[in-house]
Amino acid sequence: MAALGALVKKLWSIRRFVVLLCTPLVLLPILFSLPPKEGKCLYVILLMAFYWCTEALPLSVTALLPIVLFPFLEVLPANKVCPQYFVDTNFLFLSGLIMAAAIEEWNLHRRIALRILMFVGVQPARLILGMMLTTSFLSMWLSNTASTAMMLPIATAVLKSLFGDKETSKDFSRGDEENQVSIQQNKLHMVPTEMQLLTNTDEKDMSEEKEVTIEVTSDARKEEEYRTNIWKGFLISIPYAASIGGTATLTGTAPNLILLGQLKSFFPGCDIVNFGSWFVFAFPLMILFLFLGWLWISFLYGGISLRSWRKKKSDIRADAEARARAVIRDDYQKLGPIKFAEQAVFILFCLFAILLFSRDPKFIPGWASLFTPGFVTDAVTGITIVTILFFFPSKKPSLKWWFDMKAPNTESQPLLSWRKAQESVPWNIILLLGGGFAMAKGCEESGLSTWIGGRLDPLENVPPPVAVILITIVIALFTEFASNTATIIIFLPVLAELAIRLKVNPLYLMIPGTIGCSFAFMLPVSTPPNSIAFASGHLMVKDMARTGLLMNLMGVLLLSLAINTWAKAIFQLGTYPAWANVHPENTTTLLVDVQNITLNSMSKL
Repeated sequence: MAALGALVKKLWSIRRFVVLLCTPLVLLPILFSLPPKEGKCLYVILLMAFYWCTEALPLSVTALLPIVLFPFLEVLPANKVCPQYFVDTNFLFLSGLIMAAAIEEWNLHRRIALRILMFVGVQPARLILGMMLTTSFLSMWLSNTASTAMMLPIATAVLKSLFGDKETSKDFSRGDEENQVSIQQNKLHMVPTEMQLLTNTDEKDMSEEKEVTIEVTSDARKEEEYRTNIWKGFLISIPYAASIGGTATLTGTAPNLILLGQLKSFFPGCDIVNFGSWFVFAFPLMILFLFLGWLWISFLYGGISLRSWRKKKSDIRADAEARARAVIRDDYQKLGPIKFAEQAVFILFCLFAILLFSRDPKFIPGWASLFTPGFVTDAVTGITIVTILFFFPSKKPSLKWWFDMKAPNTESQPLLSWRKAQESVPWNIILLLGGGFAMAKGCEESGLSTWIGGRLDPLENVPPPVAVILITIVIALFTEFASNTATIIIFLPVLAELAIRLKVNPLYLMIPGTIGCSFAFMLPVSTPPNSIAFASGHLMVKDMARTGLLMNLMGVLLLSLAINTWAKAIFQLGTYPAWANVHPENTTTLLVDVQNITLNSMSKL
């Protein structure tokens, strides 16, 4: 048994190597069970999907496999694969990342966060709302991970000012037993738990009352439970708000951009999805989801209750809230007066958002109508604005300098240096996006999309609204265990074919599938924000599972409501568009070619 255990440990230590070697061999039968090109493309996609799910290779390295495998397997030549890694959509994403780097460089995000928290107040329910609003707003422009990593320290500082250090009484029940023993042996007075938890009582005050003995009351237990729940509510609301906020803009999260890129690959004539039209659709959905999510988290973790509305606030809690308010105000004052660089970045950020939104909002003519159609895209707008960051001065220029010949010729620092941009931009995500676009191109060129579509006949009788709910549920569950980027890369080609089979607008299925990838609330491993919050040590898996289950359900229902109401007007989902006919024509041609090949081979026999 010992030898067997040692062997298992050795195999576990080299599990990645085993997965890397065994997976290609296990998938080999696929190459021979399908037509040559389709089989080879499916082989590559399944191999990448398995590597993504198991993380046998880093996600971005797996995304580079099409550059190697597609040319060697003769699915696509290299000159068609490589350009997919730097398409128009990738530059839009890059512009958003560079703008986020400038915001972080000058601490503008922290100033915005603290200002919002000062506005909403410090009562637990209102603070949770403030945390969620702030995190979701930041996540619209920064990455979900960066927003969570920035907000958690602020939340922790506020919580410590409200309740003291969480670590001092992490194991309340165990501490209770030790306290009782101490009381019996030494006849010492134990400070009431409410005071112990909600105030920073001096040790001298405690020692003066050693002769008095009291029992730890049930009210103190309830106070400890209340405190623990509020702490959990704060920590769990931040990653959830980051995931929800990322859905509101095209640049907020990678799956949104993958949808845009794959639409351009599968349906070149589709130009209805851009920054403005997506924002008009997704922002109201984000607000609704945030509000319902806040209500659920607040009720679940004690931030809102009927008892608290009737019950008068204790002096201790009032003092704790006053201290929390002071902590937020002090942190804001430490930032000092707003600097010229912060003002400049804020103006450029507003200009960035306004120009992207107004380029072609669809419901009114945008400023892009002044140019030849097809020349100016969201990527052009984004890169134009962020280029200014690299030469605009970070200090207010002085006219006197030009006329004072004795003034030192010091080089002015720009708002953002290229070195800082290199360090801040997650280049691996850009490669991941490129891998998704390369997979989509391979599916289209090889005819794999056609083959998949031919296997979706049983779903043709499913009503489209039911299909939307089923798709969102399946993808939301799948993304609990796999990267949301990898999930949408795998599912989007299938959803495009299913839409054509059902004769509905492809966006009717592809948009819910894309947003559903961000509904990963139930497990710590589902998203990096969840992992960051879980790593604080104050949350358990059952806390996330219990809270996330209803969050997932709310997300699915709200998304179904949105896609069947206001999204129909924005994206014209009630009609089967002309641009979707391009794909079936290609499909028909491919099917005819396959049939001709089959008939020719049979006649030879």
